[in-house]
Amino acid sequence: MYFSLVTFRDRFEQGGKKEYLVSLCIYFVVGIIVTHLLRLILMRANWSKLSFNKTAAIFIVGVAATGTAFFYMDNIIEHNSGYSYDKFVNKQRLAKAEKMEQQYGLSNSLYYADPALAKDSTTAKAITDIKKATTWYRNDKGEWKREDKTVTISIFYNLLLIAIWLLIYILYHYIEKNRNNQIDRLKLETTVKELELKTIKSHINPHFIFNSLNSIRALVDENPERARKAITELSNILRSSMQAEKSETVPLEKELDIVKDYLALEHMRFEERLQVVLDIDEDTLQQPVPPMMLQTLVENAIKHGISKQINGGTVRVVADFKDDHLELLVQNTGQLSDNINTSGFGIKSTEDRLNLMYQGKAAFEIKNIDGNMVQSKVIMPVTL
Repeated sequence: MYFSLVTFRDRFEQGGKKEYLVSLCIYFVVGIIVTHLLRLILMRANWSKLSFNKTAAIFIVGVAATGTAFFYMDNIIEHNSGYSYDKFVNKQRLAKAEKMEQQYGLSNSLYYADPALAKDSTTAKAITDIKKATTWYRNDKGEWKREDKTVTISIFYNLLLIAIWLLIYILYHYIEKNRNNQIDRLKLETTVKELELKTIKSHINPHFIFNSLNSIRALVDENPERARKAITELSNILRSSMQAEKSETVPLEKELDIVKDYLALEHMRFEERLQVVLDIDEDTLQQPVPPMMLQTLVENAIKHGISKQINGGTVRVVADFKDDHLELLVQNTGQLSDNINTSGFGIKSTEDRLNLMYQGKAAFEIKNIDGNMVQSKVIMPVTL
């Protein structure tokens, strides 16, 4: 509005200040209304998720429809309100045309009805000058008519204005969307790093290390060979835990090696009370899985299941393909209590890692199954 006032300040010198200001306000308000309606339509169409071709089509249709509606709504309101600056200007131009007609000595002439007189060079020049200066002319009946080319020009400028507005709107939201995506990616990376750090710190329960060292110490004199093997197994687990942050995934075969070492160390403590069953489809061994995830589930199975059973129990690990997905099962003797802590580290870390890595394409659940058993199940997409 300020731009219009400055640009067309000379119009105030011609009079019609009130008409011009009211007309400008109407133009401004109508512009806000039509662009707001266009914005609502774009939001309902969810344009930001559409392809480039569909967005371009919406842009063209939106500019054409909104620009045309803008022009006609503005004109209808102005003319019905009686505060049309264009009408005021046209009246001034008509008065100027009548005055010029008098100056050229044509006011008492029927030049408009006499083709021969209208072709006279002096008269023809006067008619042309009047029409060029005011856009007004007389038809063959002597009625004043206006050669109005401003409608097309006004519609063009409205279309141009809407196109610029819509382009700025789309570019702004495109840039904002990219900025938000970058922020989300940074937050995701930070969350992943924090989760990985938490995972590394919490993978190996200190009690497990103390128990393993005590078991190894007892074996040093009784069975040195087994003690050396146990030290190697513990070393492998600790090394894998420390290296977990370096890889987003590892082959299932490598993860199973850590699980076997872990179970072997726990077997020293539980002896006959711990039975281990591995049911692994060989075709699954090269499938990528989050490092230390399976080990965490097995550790939970022993900590919350086997260790609480007087007679011990069984831990069964299954890996197989099902419905074009990799399915990992960890089953253990015992039952889930009604007040199970679903926010505990083992469950929470598994769910968070799967969500972060597979964006909803993986799933995790833990539940009781028949035969006094608890089952933890992970389903992940197959990587070819």
